Amino acid sequence: MPVNRSRFLGLGIALALADSSVVTLALPDIIKRFHLEIAEVAWVLTLYNLGLALAAVPAAYAARGRPVLAFGAGTVVFAAASLVCGFAPGYGWLLAGRGIQAVGGALLICAALELLSETEGSDSQAVRVWATAGLAGAALGPAVGGILTETLGWESIFLLQAPLAIITLLGVRGITGKAQRVAPGRPALAPNLALLLLSGALTAALFLLVLLLVDGWQMSPIAAGVVVTVMPAAMVAARGLGRRIADTSTRAATGAVLVAGGLAALAVVPGASWVWTAPPQVLIGAGLGLAISALTERALSGRTVQAVHGGWTIAARHAGVVLGLLLLTPVFTSSLDTNRRLALQAGAAAVLDSDISATAKITLAQDVLSEVAAAEGELPDISRAFVDRPDTPEYRELESSLVAELERGVTAAFRAPFGLAALLALAVLAPLTITRRRRPA
Repeated sequence: MPVNRSRFLGLGIALALADSSVVTLALPDIIKRFHLEIAEVAWVLTLYNLGLALAAVPAAYAARGRPVLAFGAGTVVFAAASLVCGFAPGYGWLLAGRGIQAVGGALLICAALELLSETEGSDSQAVRVWATAGLAGAALGPAVGGILTETLGWESIFLLQAPLAIITLLGVRGITGKAQRVAPGRPALAPNLALLLLSGALTAALFLLVLLLVDGWQMSPIAAGVVVTVMPAAMVAARGLGRRIADTSTRAATGAVLVAGGLAALAVVPGASWVWTAPPQVLIGAGLGLAISALTERALSGRTVQAVHGGWTIAARHAGVVLGLLLLTPVFTSSLDTNRRLALQAGAAAVLDSDISATAKITLAQDVLSEVAAAEGELPDISRAFVDRPDTPEYRELESSLVAELERGVTAAFRAPFGLAALLALAVLAPLTITRRRRPA
């Protein structure tokens, strides 16, 4: 029975690009495991994406002319680093594994594009398969990571990647690889810049949405994983519709506007219910399905040495993710601190206005503040302060009021970063407009 090489190569691409987002739903558990704060744990995502951004172009040149060797080496390095992450005894080991993963991932992703040109028979079809596999991996990453975190623990995300990565080596059996002696030429600046900006916006759609579901609305990782599957489903549907729009600039611009609209809607949703995240996710998913594929095709269309130009698109996309994390994380943490403080002030007023005795108010306030201090940047469990309190209507009402105030404060903290991400998505229109003006009549 013949081996479908493209499927194995696609699996390798999906695994490597899924790692840019697969640990998103595992972040709360990683915070608890290593006693971290949000700004610290963000480096689990940032370091991998930064590594891909820096290593992609050198990896693409390394894969030029010897893609089989590059794919094999990248896959083995990626698998070994995944094991390091899965068995990491400390946070430093986890970060080291993530950095090494990025180098291996960059090699296999760029080499895979060169190999797909041989298995698919044409460069254009290879680009479509390559872009689809990468987009599917990045979009499905959070959902898969959430399910694994809830059922097997966050370590299983990395431990399962290792054997799956090795299996992808079946995709290079019987492939010789093309000799590349022509100059690759300059990268396409406008579509790569647009990819960078769009990927920065995508960070909010994945990273912040997951934190909103888990920390804001206290959902389990598996439940949050199910909720965020709306986005990749919409993405797949939009790719089918996108084929009817022949002009890639129109497709990309339409997609960017849809992503911006979805992120702006998420800026309004916090404080309502997780159910209302579904319509914005449909907009974001549809927009990504249209824009990322269109921009990737634009960046690679007519270019010689596909692996090199594929490396530039990977570098642009993951530099955008890093940009998004660096911009949005401080905005979010600052907003979170401000809104949490306001929520505690409102909670203190609720304690003072309650019908419990004055002495009980003082001791309860002290216990609540102790829980907040012990949370170390996480959402505190206010209910612990009521464990030894009388089970009376006054205390139950007060507990409910305090929890509600704190949750409102946390969810309100997501509005500013979602709004900033929407502006990043709209900024994609600038390089697209410049390209249209320069296009000959």
